[in-house]
Amino acid sequence: MRPALLTREVSSGLRRNVTMTVAMVLTTAVTLMSVGAGLLVLRTIDDISTLYTNRLEIQVALTADVSGSDQDCSEPTCASLRSAVETAPGVAAVTFESQEEAYTRFRELFAGQSVADVARPQSLPATLRVTLTDQEAGPAAVRAAVAERPGVRGVIDQRDVVGTLFDFLGGVRNVAFALAVVQAFAAVLLISNTVQVSAFTRRTEVGVMRLVGATRWTTQLPFLVEAAIAGAIGGALAGAGLVAAKYAVVDDLVAAIGQAGVIPPVRLTDVLLVSVLLVPVGAVVAGVTGYVTLRAYVKV
Repeated sequence: MRPALLTREVSSGLRRNVTMTVAMVLTTAVTLMSVGAGLLVLRTIDDISTLYTNRLEIQVALTADVSGSDQDCSEPTCASLRSAVETAPGVAAVTFESQEEAYTRFRELFAGQSVADVARPQSLPATLRVTLTDQEAGPAAVRAAVAERPGVRGVIDQRDVVGTLFDFLGGVRNVAFALAVVQAFAAVLLISNTVQVSAFTRRTEVGVMRLVGATRWTTQLPFLVEAAIAGAIGGALAGAGLVAAKYAVVDDLVAAIGQAGVIPPVRLTDVLLVSVLLVPVGAVVAGVTGYVTLRAYVKV
C-alpha cells in the first residue's frame, strides 16, 4: 500500500472511531503505567535489599553476669569471645557495646514512648556488634565461633528482622503486577473490540478494495497501524504519568525517609528508562493484538 493511501486510511479510521480510540489509549496508558510502576517497585526493592544487606550486623548478646561486671570487654570471658569472633571468616570488625551504651541507644530509638521509661540498663545485655564482609557465609561463621562458649546469651541476626520488611515489599510488588495483569487483559479486549468495530464501520470500502484486487494484508494494514499508534500514544502517556508521579507524589512521600538513609530515592534515570521502554511495548502489544483479532475474527 502506498504511504499516502495508508496515511489517509489511518487518519480516517482514528477520526471515525475517536471515542473508542481514546478509550483504548487511556486503558493502555493506565495498564502500562501499572506495569512501569511495578518495575520501579522491583528496582527499589532491589536497592533496599542491597542497602540493608551491606549494613546488617550480627549481634552476640552476652549473659547477665558478663554484661554487669565487664564494661569494656577487658575481662577474660568477653575478651576471649571477641578474639574468637574477630578471627572468624567473613568478619570485618567487632565493636563492644556495654549495658550503658545499649541503654542509651534504646532510649534514643524509643524516645517519647512509655517503654523507654520502663527499661533499665540491667535489662539490656552487653553485645558484640559484628560487621561482616561476607553476608552469606559470615553469620554461620560467627555462630560457629561462639557456639557453646561461656558468656553467650544468644546470637541475633538482623537479617531475620529485615526479612519481614522484604516479605512485605515482595507482597506489594506481587499485588502491583497482579493488578497490571488484570488491566492488561482488559486492554487487550478493548483493543480487540476497537479493531473489530473499526473494521465493521469500513466494511463497504474494504469490500470494494478487495473486489478491485487488493490483498488481505493491504486491507488489514491500516487497522494494525491504527492500533499500534494508539498503543504507542498510551505508552507515552504512561511514561509521562510515571515522571509526573515521581515529582508530584513519590519524592514528597519518601523525602524525609530517603534523607535519613532508610529508603533509597527513586532515581530519575530509572523512571526515564522505563518510560521510554513503555512506548514500543504499547505499540507492539496493540499491533499484535490487532493482528490476531483480524486474522481470527474479521474477514477483511
